[in-house]
Amino acid sequence: MRKTDHLGGINAFVTTARQGSFTAAAEHLGLTKSAVGKSVGRLEERLGLKLFQRSTRRLSLTPDGEKFLESCQNAIDILEQAEAELTSHIAHPSGRLRVDLPAAFGRQRILPLLLNITRQHPELALTITFSERFVDLIEEGIDLVIRIGELADSSGLVARRLTTQKLVICASPDYLVHNGEPLTPAELSRHQCVVGIRRNQPISWIFKEPDSKITRYIPPATHELSDGDAMLSAVLAGCGLSQLPLWLVGKYLASGELKEVLSDFAGGEMPVSALWPQSRQLLPKIRHVVDDLIKAAEDGLLD
Repeated sequence: MRKTDHLGGINAFVTTARQGSFTAAAEHLGLTKSAVGKSVGRLEERLGLKLFQRSTRRLSLTPDGEKFLESCQNAIDILEQAEAELTSHIAHPSGRLRVDLPAAFGRQRILPLLLNITRQHPELALTITFSERFVDLIEEGIDLVIRIGELADSSGLVARRLTTQKLVICASPDYLVHNGEPLTPAELSRHQCVVGIRRNQPISWIFKEPDSKITRYIPPATHELSDGDAMLSAVLAGCGLSQLPLWLVGKYLASGELKEVLSDFAGGEMPVSALWPQSRQLLPKIRHVVDDLIKAAEDGLLD
């Protein structure tokens, strides 16, 4: 058997490790579960090692499997790099681009731009997930993520700020009629508040004091929601006050369905950034999409 024939087994192994099961790997590769399992089995037999611990409930890497996965991933990175260098002259993106987006902002602002790119470049295929959690791009095989907020740890990644979200505190007129309007942040403790959560932690509200000092405050959370669209629905339903991005609530403020409060303390902003794995040369498909997102931000399409 030629050595290159083993690449199929390595691909099956890496995909299974990334996806967490033979079933998910088979769906990803367009093969049967049996074919993937046999391919990994032949690889283990050739190596004389067990790469996975198998049980009826879960599939996990052995210590040898973890070490081999790291080596395989490094090899795949080198091959992708070689492909990128060979095709760097190509003016249009192609291949599969795996993107993870924040839920509401991703659906309403980023997804339409990505779909438009695929209409212009049919050779580009998308795999898109929506989440607010921390995503390990390398481990999960993600090419590009869009994140809102300060970047606590972006080691091994390249980060490019696209825009900022302007934040406002608002409520429905009906809620304010029955509960009154707060005049200072301290009065929020007497109100119902709809607060966002990320990684099971409440997201603080940002205030810009009259002296331009930025302060953060976590209000008492009547309702905690992890999705911006859900938070908007709760505020429109009269469930309380919330701090939300202006791009999300602007039309409701204009129509009178929502009313801004604590405007003297408005001005807080959250950065919106694109992140991708650091490498010697940016893959053409990532470079093209990032360039388009930067232009969209400059044109105000992400505001």
